[in-house]
Amino acid sequence: MGLLTKKDASLILDPLADNNPITIQVLGICSALAITAELKASIVMAISVVFVLGVGNVVISLMRNIIPSKIRIIVQLVVVATLVIIVDQVLKAFAYELSKTLAVFVGLIITNCIIMGRFEAFALGNGPWKSFLDGIGNALGYGLILIIVGFFRELLGSGTLLGFKVLGDPVEKTGLYATGYENNGFMIIPPAALIVVGIIIWVQRSRNKALIEDN
Repeated sequence: MGLLTKKDASLILDPLADNNPITIQVLGICSALAITAELKASIVMAISVVFVLGVGNVVISLMRNIIPSKIRIIVQLVVVATLVIIVDQVLKAFAYELSKTLAVFVGLIITNCIIMGRFEAFALGNGPWKSFLDGIGNALGYGLILIIVGFFRELLGSGTLLGFKVLGDPVEKTGLYATGYENNGFMIIPPAALIVVGIIIWVQRSRNKALIEDN
């Protein structure tokens, strides 16, 4: 990993697979169900969480020795709320239509248990650099699952990716639709996300016997 030690690299790489916050720790499921009907929304949410968790972990780490334990949760909420407001304002400025789609869910990043969990479990006990890597790693692991789920839900549910028709035109019956293929409307409703996440968990654990033994 170049400038990173093996231990530092594991902070980024482990959450991508063997310690993924969604598929292994079963955290942040709500947004995976709610906003993954479109790939674009999944990508934007993933980037937003990378920013909030990466920067938030560093801020909490820098403040860890001066935060009174009795108000640490309040301080953490203030930090994450500030970062979420920044994300929300940037989205409104540069992607207004998408910001309306994600409006409620961007706000819910404040209560995302992955973020509060990393603040408590890691940032409060480690230096800024390691906390940054931990935040980026867990956010990327979270975002990876959102993007995978969003990819399959939009493709199978709408026949598009990022809004572009990739399977043909369902009205004019071109491309795959010429063979009689129809979009699966079930894929664009929240329960479909739970099924896709379940399949990802099954594939992941079937490929890694250690995960099965640990559970």
